[in-house]
Amino acid sequence: MTVIQKKANNPIAHLSAEDIENLGRELDALRERVINSRGERDAAYIRKVISTQRKLEVGSRVVLLFSLFPPAWIIGTAGLSVAKILENMEIGHNVLHGQWDWMRDPKIHSTSWEWDHATPASQWKESHNELHHRYTNVVGKDNDLGYGIMRVDEDQPWHPAYLGQPVYNFVNACFFEYGVAAYDLDLANNLKDGKHKSPEFRARLRAVGRKIRRQVLKDYVIHPLLSGPSFFHTMAATFTANLVRNLWSHSVIMCGHFPQGVETFEKTSIEGETRGEWYLRQMLGSGNISGSKLMHIMTGNLSFQIEHHLFPDLPSNRYQEIAPEVRALFDKYGLKYVTGSLPRQVLSAWGKVFRLALPNRRRRTDVTDDRPATPALAAAGV
Repeated sequence: MTVIQKKANNPIAHLSAEDIENLGRELDALRERVINSRGERDAAYIRKVISTQRKLEVGSRVVLLFSLFPPAWIIGTAGLSVAKILENMEIGHNVLHGQWDWMRDPKIHSTSWEWDHATPASQWKESHNELHHRYTNVVGKDNDLGYGIMRVDEDQPWHPAYLGQPVYNFVNACFFEYGVAAYDLDLANNLKDGKHKSPEFRARLRAVGRKIRRQVLKDYVIHPLLSGPSFFHTMAATFTANLVRNLWSHSVIMCGHFPQGVETFEKTSIEGETRGEWYLRQMLGSGNISGSKLMHIMTGNLSFQIEHHLFPDLPSNRYQEIAPEVRALFDKYGLKYVTGSLPRQVLSAWGKVFRLALPNRRRRTDVTDDRPATPALAAAGV
């Protein structure tokens, strides 16, 4: 596993191949213990969250029927913003990960859930569950790393187009659900390679178009029409709620993958990757957000991004519970557990966006092709 950084600062130079595989076995045991202990407590949790979210959304939309009046607009918009965040983060994201499939409830299952989002659930599951979690923070493989529009590491060649990446990233944040739909389609590469004319791509594009039309009809036509004289006020409230949801989701994901201390990896670094090395990459390539229980719920428990990347199919309410054990393993194996408050992690991530928009300040002559690899891969001649 080649870590993209200076050799002197290699965070895993002290680990042997045996250490890494022992780490993997300990994490496997932790996962198995949680899997075997899932039960009614977990099922009650997700059902309560879904019930709360639906009541909040319905209540907020009822209040917005009177959005012509400023207090109703403010209360309804705030409630709808929170409801949309809950639906996308703690419910949709986690249900679509299959975290609740063990309940065998067809209404709360990854194969049947469709979320309040521009991208169809089926396409998101393919790009996120299959690609992002397989290639966490691998440059050129993981679209969640820079969303395919940003320079994410100093070793990437700089181009003047990157000067605009703070603007690109801000626009992407404001319309994040549409950005997700675009890279779920792998739009840029398909256009570049001419694959956008293929029947498969066109079918996927039509599916996205249908989903967006349904979302627009629900948010900007049906509900505003029900508001009668409050039509435009309700439309503005819904736009604001979607904007708040997009900015929040984008910030949480940036904090999980892009703050200072989180590593990136080369494509060649994962060739022949073992189970232990996969775990190690998740540990090095993720960062957490500290905060209250309410904040964790509002992030979909992605404030425990490290734990989520280690165990993406465990119930999200268990991440806070196992975080101390995961952190103890970081300490045991001499690894840095990256965490910080939300403001700190957001500023750190955005600082990196601005820094990497510019060319490197000096030529990095101390980085060569024989950058550090895990002992297991080094022994294999990688």
